[in-house]
Amino acid sequence: MHKFWMALAATALMAGAHAEDLPTFKVTIKDGTISPTRFEAPAGKRFKIEITNAGKSPAEFESIQLRKEKVLGPGVTSFVVVNATSPGEYVYFDDFHPQARGTVVVK
Repeated sequence: MHKFWMALAATALMAGAHAEDLPTFKVTIKDGTISPTRFEAPAGKRFKIEITNAGKSPAEFESIQLRKEKVLGPGVTSFVVVNATSPGEYVYFDDFHPQARGTVVVK
């Protein structure tokens, strides 16, 4: 039984360390604008996009190509984790304000 708990603790520590090691990119959505409109991420590696809705209305971070979406109320910060991705350009946008667009350049 002791070995079970040791293995469980080791797995939890490795999972926590792995999540913290993800490259993180911050995106801010504010009432029809999105920033940055372009950033570079590593190819073949998982990465995290931290999204903040700094506006006064709801926002929805969406990327059809990355298969990610996240609805955020005003003042909310959340994130999505993108699995290993091939090199290319991937569009993201605020689904409530589709003119607010950006691009992740995966290299």
